[in-house]
Amino acid sequence: MPEPRDSLDKAIEVMARLRAPDGCPWDREQDHATLKPFLIEEAYEVLEAIDRGEPGALREELGDLLLQVIFHCQLAREAGRFDIFDVAEGLAEKIIARHPHVFGEGRADTSAEVLRNWEIDKRNGREARGEESRPASILDGVPADLPALLRSQRLQGKAARVGFDWPAAEGAAGKVEEEWAEVKEAMRAGVTTARSAGALEHEVGDLLFAVVNLSRKLGVNAEEAARSAVGRFLSRFHRIEEALRARGLSPEKVSLEELDRLWREAKAEEDDRRRRGKGPAPP
Repeated sequence: MPEPRDSLDKAIEVMARLRAPDGCPWDREQDHATLKPFLIEEAYEVLEAIDRGEPGALREELGDLLLQVIFHCQLAREAGRFDIFDVAEGLAEKIIARHPHVFGEGRADTSAEVLRNWEIDKRNGREARGEESRPASILDGVPADLPALLRSQRLQGKAARVGFDWPAAEGAAGKVEEEWAEVKEAMRAGVTTARSAGALEHEVGDLLFAVVNLSRKLGVNAEEAARSAVGRFLSRFHRIEEALRARGLSPEKVSLEELDRLWREAKAEEDDRRRRGKGPAPP
């Protein structure tokens, strides 16, 4: 088995060769901005490999994600800014600084204390470096481009680490009920103007945010729960289409009542498969 440093050096050398004057035309055309979609895509493929529970696939997808890191570091190296070893050194220093209970004299007896200290250290570090035009916040550091459910849960989790949280899930559940009541009130008022439409969007947004908070209190990843629900919807609707095709029909040619009946059949079949330990029906 090759030494870890040798393997990393080989990957770095391969990327440098691709970027050389006589390298790959496509790789030579890329910059940090053009690589953004690939970084996001590879991260999601890592998530899918984790969900599938396939170590071989996870190894491959992590490699693809590492390629993106190496690519960005090669671009920075060419510009004389930094290289991958600078990135690794900065990472090691950051980890040591944020774990004083392991590497220093600090103390943290629970995971909650570790996370609280981590958030405070990150905020203080941003303030010391003067990175923001405004005072640093505990909520800084959550990318604005994250999917909304994931970003909501990350922000709520950060606030919770410094004590801004419901003591128990019941409080979060009560907030969901409160926000749902406000949505129903907005619905009764109707949508007659752009302003009222904006008010309805506002209330629905508050409801979604409250549901994410309840999910967090229950230990459920809201983004993953939503992705799972989307998967179930796809699977069930595909089965509706399959059943209709067998009769020479398509969804737009039958009544809502018939679609609902087929939906309930698909859901019952899925529930039965889950009870028998066979997982959901394939899409």
